[in-house]
Amino acid sequence: MEAGSAAHPYAERMIPWPPPTLTDEPRIIPVPASNNQRLAPWSRIWRYLASIATAIVFLALVIADYSSASSDSHLAEATLGGLILLDLVLGVVALCLLPLRRRRPLLIAVVTAALSSVSASALAAAIWAAISISTQRRWGGVVVVGGIWAVATFVYETIVRASVSGIAMYPAPWVSIAVAIAIYAISVATGFYIGARRDLLISLRERAENAEREQTLRDESARGAERTRIAREMHDVLAHRISLVALHAGALTFRTDLTREETAQAAGIIQDNAHLALSELREVLGVLRGRKETGDSGHPEPAQPTLADLPALLTEAREAGTTITLQTGASGSAWSDATTEGLSKTVSRTAYRTVQEAFTNARKHAPGQPVTLRIEHSGDLLTLGVRNPIDPREHAAGPPGSGVGLIGLQERADLVGGRIRYSIEPDGFFLLQAWLPWT
Repeated sequence: MEAGSAAHPYAERMIPWPPPTLTDEPRIIPVPASNNQRLAPWSRIWRYLASIATAIVFLALVIADYSSASSDSHLAEATLGGLILLDLVLGVVALCLLPLRRRRPLLIAVVTAALSSVSASALAAAIWAAISISTQRRWGGVVVVGGIWAVATFVYETIVRASVSGIAMYPAPWVSIAVAIAIYAISVATGFYIGARRDLLISLRERAENAEREQTLRDESARGAERTRIAREMHDVLAHRISLVALHAGALTFRTDLTREETAQAAGIIQDNAHLALSELREVLGVLRGRKETGDSGHPEPAQPTLADLPALLTEAREAGTTITLQTGASGSAWSDATTEGLSKTVSRTAYRTVQEAFTNARKHAPGQPVTLRIEHSGDLLTLGVRNPIDPREHAAGPPGSGVGLIGLQERADLVGGRIRYSIEPDGFFLLQAWLPWT
C-alpha cells in the first residue's frame, strides 16, 4: 500500500475517524449602509433648481403682497423695498446653506426654518432641509424643527407683515400657522418615504451582492469537488494500468531466459494495457472537457465499474502473475452476481475502487506475493479486507509510493459514510480494511 513513512514504507498509519471536515458555509455579514448616500450630479442639480424656482415663486408672492399695501410717503416705500431686499438676501443665504444639509441636517433645518421667520423666500430651502432631515427618520429632530416652523410662521405673520402699514392682515395668524404645519407635514412624509425607499434599495442591493458572492463560492466549491473527483478517477484508472505495465516491463528487463514467444506475449500485454490506459484516460478527460466547455456534455458519462466487474479484475490480476485468494464470508461461498443484490451503486463503485487500489499497491510494493481478498456482508454493512505479505527488500526495488491512493480511498469512504483502516500486522502482513454501508 502507498503509506509513505520515513522509518519504514509500511509503518502503521491510522486515519482519524471521523476526519475533520469543513462543513460550515462561509458567513457573509452585510455591512449596514448609510441612508445618507451620495447623490448623482443631476440629482443634486435638479434639487437646487427646484429650490430656486420655489424661492422665486415665494418672493413673487411677497412682492405682490407688499404691493397691495397703501404707501403715502417715500419712507413707507423705502421700508417695503428694504423688506423685499432683506427677504431676497436671506433667501439666497438659505439656498447657499442647502449643500451642507447632508453633513449637518438638523442644524441646517433649524437655521433655514429660523430664517423663514423674516424671509418668505427662505421657506423653499427650509422645505428641502426638512425633507433631508426626515429621510433619517428620527422623530426628535423632526419635532424640534416642526416647532421652529410654527414659531417662525407666527413671528412672520404677527411682526414682519404687521410692521407694514396699510397691508391687509389676512388670513388670521393661526390659519397661516396651520398651513405651514401642513406643508411641513407633507415635507416630513416625503422625507420618510425617500428614506424608506433608500433603505429598501440598499437592502436589495446587499442581498443581490450577497447572493452573487454565495453563488460564486458555490461554483468554486463545485468546481473543486469536480476536479477532485476527476483526479481520483484518473489516479485509480492509471495507477492500475501502469502497475501492470511496470510489472511486465520489469519481467522483460530482469528475465533473460524468456523464449521469443514469452517475450512477445509480455510485450503484447504491455501494449494492451498501455492502450487501455490511454482509452480510459480519454474517457475521464472527455467527461471533464464536456462539462467545462459546454456546461453539460450532452453525452452520458461512461459507466463506472462496480463489484459486478470484480471477476474481470481478478482475472486481470491473476494474468499479471498475482495469486488471488477470494473469500466471500464465513461459508466461503463462490462469487456470483447475487452477492451484490441490493447493494447501492455508489457503495459498489467505492468497493470496486478500493479492491483495485489494493491490488495495484500490492503489485507495486509486494510483487509476486499472494493476495487474500475477503468480502463479507453482515446486516447493513459491507466489509472488505485485502491482506498480503510484505518484503522490505522487494519493496525497496519497487516504484516509490506517495500515499495519494490511500488518501483517495479515505475520501471515497467518507462520501458514502464508511471508513477505512490500513496497517502492518504483527505477522508481517499488510492489511487494508474498509467498512461501507450496504445502502
